[in-house]
Amino acid sequence: MHELAITQSVVDSVCERAGRRPVRSVRVRVGVLTAVVPDSMRFCFGLVTEGTAAEGARLEIDQPPGAGRCRTCAVEFTLTDLILLCPCGSADVEITSGQELQIVSMEVG
Repeated sequence: MHELAITQSVVDSVCERAGRRPVRSVRVRVGVLTAVVPDSMRFCFGLVTEGTAAEGARLEIDQPPGAGRCRTCAVEFTLTDLILLCPCGSADVEITSGQELQIVSMEVG
């Protein structure tokens, strides 16, 4: 379950930035192609925030869809998984969205 390590890193970063102020909410962007399961991340968030400035904070997860562009035919299309295959049949695909994993914002105070 890699969500535990990822969530721990998020909480460590948020608590470091918050200093001694309590964290009320954290918003993260986790693209669908990262293979991070949002429900697992929420569960882990509750565990790893215990005893920290983020204990009791709300976790909000934005999950942008996957998108790619074919280098062969230049068509842009939605990716639902990491099988990178254009509708034209080409596997020469550039991922343009869906691999994000970032802290977007946090509310403190």
